[in-house]
Amino acid sequence: MTVARKSIGERLAQLEAQRKTLQIRLGKQERAIDTRRKVLIGALVLHRLENDRDVQIGGGLAAWLRSELPKFLTRDGDRDLFDDLLKPQANEPSISYIGSGSAV
Repeated sequence: MTVARKSIGERLAQLEAQRKTLQIRLGKQERAIDTRRKVLIGALVLHRLENDRDVQIGGGLAAWLRSELPKFLTRDGDRDLFDDLLKPQANEPSISYIGSGSAV
């Protein structure tokens, strides 16, 4: 019994299919890494907002997010996720003072 050898064209097609499969896996892996990084940065920001007693960091970060998030979030559903954060807090400095080095 003899095994029929694949032609060069068939072998190239097989290698191309393997390359495409590997490209897809690489893309999925890169997206998973990107998502994990975003989750970890978000967790850090939320942790700072909830636990940091330093007004300069916690209050400044909250004010900065209230200023930047509305420009960044384009979908109503996304905005709804941050309703609690986007509402101004009575005990935080005014956004107009952010970056001036003084807090009111």
